[in-house]
Amino acid sequence: MDILQLIDRLEELFNDGRPIPFTHSVAVDEDRMLDIIDQMRIAIPEEVKKAQQLLSQRDRVMAQAQEEANRTIDLAREKAEGLVSKDGISQEAQHRADQVLNQARADAEATRQDADDYVINTLDRLQDELERSLNQVRNGIRALEEERMRRAAPPPATSGTVEKQSEDK
Repeated sequence: MDILQLIDRLEELFNDGRPIPFTHSVAVDEDRMLDIIDQMRIAIPEEVKKAQQLLSQRDRVMAQAQEEANRTIDLAREKAEGLVSKDGISQEAQHRADQVLNQARADAEATRQDADDYVINTLDRLQDELERSLNQVRNGIRALEEERMRRAAPPPATSGTVEKQSEDK
């Protein structure tokens, strides 16, 4: 299940919780809450796998760009060597080969930069989603712990008032 769907379910569980009078707390179904948290523990590694796949994809794109740059450089060298053999055109050929080589390097660098930007943006979005999910889980746990502490605390004593009323009579 998608981590965002689990977060939606967690939020829905919270919204469906019974409000506790005179507090900002709600009581939620502990079993359902723990079930969703368990599912999140399973889903988060999937999101990490997706990030690793993105990194692998970036590496493939960079390797392809490097291969293409190398092919272009080799082609430029071959052309340059062929043109150098001709006496009158050798300077022009060298100039053109340098231009092609510089263009190939610039294209390879631009491709690398684009791939890096894509991966960084994607990982930033994933990090934001994971942080948002983690905050929601922490808030849910804190609310459950506060509720558990409230349930465990003894009710305030009112026996002093009853004794005083009986002494007045």
